Amino acid sequence: MDDRLAARSRPASRFQAVPGCFGLLRWRAALYVHLIGARVRAQLQYRLSFALDLAGTCFITFVDFLAIVVLFAHLPRLAGWSLPEVAFFYAMATFSFGLTDLIVGHLDEFPRSIRTGAFDLFLVRPVGSLFLVVSSDLALRRIGKMIQATVILLYALGRLHITWTPVRVAMLITMIPTGVAIYSGVWIIAMTVTFWAVEAREVSNSFTYGGSFLASYPINIFGGWTRRLLAFVIPMAFVSYFPGLVVLGRPDPLGAPVFLQYATPVVAVALLLLAMQMWSIGVRHYRSTGS
Repeated sequence: MDDRLAARSRPASRFQAVPGCFGLLRWRAALYVHLIGARVRAQLQYRLSFALDLAGTCFITFVDFLAIVVLFAHLPRLAGWSLPEVAFFYAMATFSFGLTDLIVGHLDEFPRSIRTGAFDLFLVRPVGSLFLVVSSDLALRRIGKMIQATVILLYALGRLHITWTPVRVAMLITMIPTGVAIYSGVWIIAMTVTFWAVEAREVSNSFTYGGSFLASYPINIFGGWTRRLLAFVIPMAFVSYFPGLVVLGRPDPLGAPVFLQYATPVVAVALLLLAMQMWSIGVRHYRSTGS
């Protein structure tokens, strides 16, 4: 009898045992893989539709890069930058944004959850609401942006004569995760406005998609106020520009302090923590639909 009672008291699944901090992280990772795996399997049931969506996304993003190619057909250099150098900035920013769009891009639908009251369902579950919202979907068609960015990155690296050092290799490797963290932080902060103003999707898109566009170019091609905005308000310059200077071995044409070129990891972590804090504040002020 004691054995039966002990067996009943054990967790029903691996998602119910949360031993300590590392156990919590592993538990959440397993839960995320489980939830996202179900979404992926559902989307792959319609393989032709998935293939068409993927091809369409690749084509649309490739057209964006064609605009840069056409620009360089008339200009040998853009504010002192060659086509391979601009292609490098574009590829790193686009790949980071594509991965972010894959992971948290469905936050664009969050205002509808607030408007219909569907967000209430996330608040009654024993997991953080932000984690549940982020893990609620994963659109595989967005991989198309990453495929296109990879092709352009290979082109850029093949044309650039970079002397690889451990610092430059490490910077290149960290540019993707830090870029994803910065984009995610901006996306989450922009979406917290929804807790107070439901119809805020257009405003958030101007920071997310608009910020991605600005991060795809060297910031010295923009005006003074835009450069300050990208560097100190919406830190898109830390996605590809500042770390890219280290990889390319180029001095900053604007003469910014050298430490900014290595500050991307700090900015990424700080912005992500700020985003999580602002989300918590928004949840505490949430009063549900109709109230």
